Amino acid sequence: MLFAAAAVTVSVRHGSPLAPERDTVHWATAHHGEPVRSLARALTATGTGLVPYLMAVLAGLLAGRGATGRLRAVTCTVVVLAVGQAIRYGLMELLARARPPAAYWAGHATGYAFPSGHATTSALAAGLLAWGLAHRCGPAVARTWCGVLALWAAGVGLTRVYLGVHWLGDVVGGWLLAATLLTLALLLAPTAFRRRAPRAHAGVVQPGAARSGDEHFHE
Repeated sequence: MLFAAAAVTVSVRHGSPLAPERDTVHWATAHHGEPVRSLARALTATGTGLVPYLMAVLAGLLAGRGATGRLRAVTCTVVVLAVGQAIRYGLMELLARARPPAAYWAGHATGYAFPSGHATTSALAAGLLAWGLAHRCGPAVARTWCGVLALWAAGVGLTRVYLGVHWLGDVVGGWLLAATLLTLALLLAPTAFRRRAPRAHAGVVQPGAARSGDEHFHE
């Protein structure tokens, strides 16, 4: 609902930025000094390309059990990331929001602005890896890594505003879209990973089935 509200706002305003968005870009432009600018460029580079897909693969390897389970988990995590990027690209083309003027840019960017590709992709990858860690690590370790991943994804998104290539609403929209897609993926996860019950051989009564029948009889 929050993402839909953000997308409708962008559409109704025909991409025109809100006053806080303009102020944020102006502030960032005034603070494009070194070494912060170089650090921002290095961090923003991790939010796209190979790194998010490596994180998705690692998430599947952590969550899966056995060779077949790991292959299935890796396939699912990579598909979630790829579908998320496809949806994000389609929305960018549909809404066609212009980026801030190129005079403000301190980094490379292409295409339309909303939702931010780096923000969406990094948040998706962080969420997938957090899911994988939750299946393999203890609660304390998983919480620590989830915090680290959340900070990384937030940092990647904020660098897009700092580098002047996105409005703040584009980044927030990317985070909301990623949260929506991760929620849908989690809802579908039990179906994707459900194991088939072993078939009973003819003439052989499974122990569990016998117990179930006894319980039903006594009831």
